[in-house]
Amino acid sequence: MTRLQILREYIGVLLGTAVVAASFNMFLIPNRIAAGGISGLGIILFFLLQIPVGLTILFLNLPLFFVAARLFGFRFIVRGLFGAVALSLMVELFAPLPTVTNDLLLASIYGGITMGIGIALVFRARGSTGGTVLAAQVLNKLFGFTMGQSLLGVDFLVVAFAGIVFNLELAMYALISLFVTSRVIDLVQEGISNSKAALVISDKSELIVEKVLRDLDRGATIFTGKGAFTGMPKEMVLTVVTQSEVPRLKAIVHETDDKAFVIVGTAHEVLGEGFKRGQV
Repeated sequence: MTRLQILREYIGVLLGTAVVAASFNMFLIPNRIAAGGISGLGIILFFLLQIPVGLTILFLNLPLFFVAARLFGFRFIVRGLFGAVALSLMVELFAPLPTVTNDLLLASIYGGITMGIGIALVFRARGSTGGTVLAAQVLNKLFGFTMGQSLLGVDFLVVAFAGIVFNLELAMYALISLFVTSRVIDLVQEGISNSKAALVISDKSELIVEKVLRDLDRGATIFTGKGAFTGMPKEMVLTVVTQSEVPRLKAIVHETDDKAFVIVGTAHEVLGEGFKRGQV
C-alpha cells in the first residue's frame, strides 16, 4: 500500500468521525438519546456528572486499547486508536453546532442515519473508533463470547442504564436510533443493490446458457451437482442480472425448460465486468 493510499484512508477516518460527531451534537446529545456503546455511556455521564462526551469516549477507550494491544498486538489497534482520539476531539470541536430538532422520534431517526453514515465511512477507510466493537473483540478473546453476543450485550447494558438514568421512553428511542444506525452502515457499505443472482437447475442448462449469453448479454457459470432424492447428476446455471432483466431471464428459462427449478435472490454487491469495479 502506498503512502498516498494510507493518507486517503486516514482522511476518510477523519471525515467519518466528523460526521459521527455532528450526529451526536445535532441530534443525540441534546435529546439524551444514548444509542449504545461507549458514546452512549458518554451521553449518560454528561447529563449525570457534566463530564464532556468526548472526554468519556477517550478515557473509556484507553483501557480497552491497552487490553487489546496485549491480546492482539500494537499494530492491531493503531487505526482504532487514531479513530477514537479523532472522534473524541471532533465531538468537543463540534459542540457549538445547533440542535436540529427536539422531536425525539426525528432525532433518533436522523441521528441514527447520520451516525451510520459516519461509522460506515470510517469502516470503508479500514478504520475504527474503538468502543463497542473493540470491547466485543476483547470479550470474544477473553471469554469466548461471539462478536454478535458481545455487541448485543454491551449495547443492551448501555441502553438499559439510559432507561434507569433518564426514562424508559428515551431508552426505546435509543433502540430505534441503534437499529437505524446498523441498517445505514450496511446500506452505505453494500450499496443499494439492483442486481439479482439466479440459480437455475435444469437438464437443458447448455441451451439456457446460450440464450442468456445471446439475449441478455450476461455471463453464466455451469455447476455439476446431484439430486438428493434421485441421486441423478444435475447441472446448475448461475448468472447475475439486473432487476429489469429478471422477467426476461424467467421467460428464457420457461421457454427452454418449463420444468426447470429457479431460485432468484438479491445480490447485495456485485463486482466485475458489467457491474461495479472491485476495489482493493
